[in-house]
Amino acid sequence: MVKRPILLALLVYLCLPVWAEEWPTQQWSRGPAASGPALKALEAYAFVARDDESRKGVRTDALLVIRDGQLLYERYAGPNGPQTPHLIWSASKSVLAVVLGVAFGEGRFQLQDPAMRFYPALKAHPRITVADLLHWASGLDWQEDYEYAPLNSSVVAMLYTRGHRDMAAFTAQQAASSTPGQAFRYSSGDSNLLAASLRGMVGGAQYPDYPWQALFEPLGITQAAWERDAAGTFVASSYLYLTARDLARIGLLMQRDGRWREQQLLPKAWVEFCRTPFAGYRARQDVAVAGGHWWLNRALDGAPQPWPDAPADTYAALGHWGQALYVLPAERLVIVRYGDDRDGSYQHNELLKRVLAAFGTSEPR
Repeated sequence: MVKRPILLALLVYLCLPVWAEEWPTQQWSRGPAASGPALKALEAYAFVARDDESRKGVRTDALLVIRDGQLLYERYAGPNGPQTPHLIWSASKSVLAVVLGVAFGEGRFQLQDPAMRFYPALKAHPRITVADLLHWASGLDWQEDYEYAPLNSSVVAMLYTRGHRDMAAFTAQQAASSTPGQAFRYSSGDSNLLAASLRGMVGGAQYPDYPWQALFEPLGITQAAWERDAAGTFVASSYLYLTARDLARIGLLMQRDGRWREQQLLPKAWVEFCRTPFAGYRARQDVAVAGGHWWLNRALDGAPQPWPDAPADTYAALGHWGQALYVLPAERLVIVRYGDDRDGSYQHNELLKRVLAAFGTSEPR
């Protein structure tokens, strides 16, 4: 006959997940280190000898691999280290989506609310909803090119010339080119309209501190710097600085469906929205699929997965010059990669393939 204490212990054991769940404090606990040819192949791709004069090739500044809240791998290059905040460029957009998720959970807005309700400068475009902006589907005329067509670029004008003092107002003044919510058109302007709308959602007095109160402080992020334009609006399209470890905290939050320790910081429905393909998106070869201000590794419209060597449920926050936060729920992995890639050499699938060769698991999930 099995004694009661042993029986209870057995029941508790059987109810536990098959892996240990850990949460970072100010440090990350270390998991088992990898070695061997697969790790060497990963490093040979990510950390080639840097040519700082020509800035050619794959130029990784930081690479972190985390499973179940444990840091399996961490390496930096150049002047970067664990305490170095790094510009994450357009990965800022996905972090904004997470901040908005907290506000959504607090009941401050609904996805189908007109954005004009929170940002009156959009009065000329009353049909644009918050969901439209999150899908980069405002319908506003926009040209996102940087290096290749700078004289015709809406984003260059917004960030650096005639629109830089009030980026949301500059975007709101653009003409409509299609019906809101119907077609994807990638736009840093849409992201800055969301940042301006956030002020109306939470109130002007709370707005400057809201990303910290809502997200950074609960996650233990202490070194975030988010630039604002002259109108006081966060440049949510582009100008957030985070250490690689702190960006990994946001990835872990998303990987665990919005839960941070005992707190459901984001509604699960919000996380699901972020990783659901936008119906108005048309698949393009090797290009990730747009979700709710996140990028998805989904097969769509007969096109293959953008990153065929990664699981189909992989999704990411991506930024200019090779910034990336990858979340791989099927593998329980979070990967942060910072870079300074200028010539298009870096390929998401190639890095993911090599990370999975070195750190992938066939354990029960």
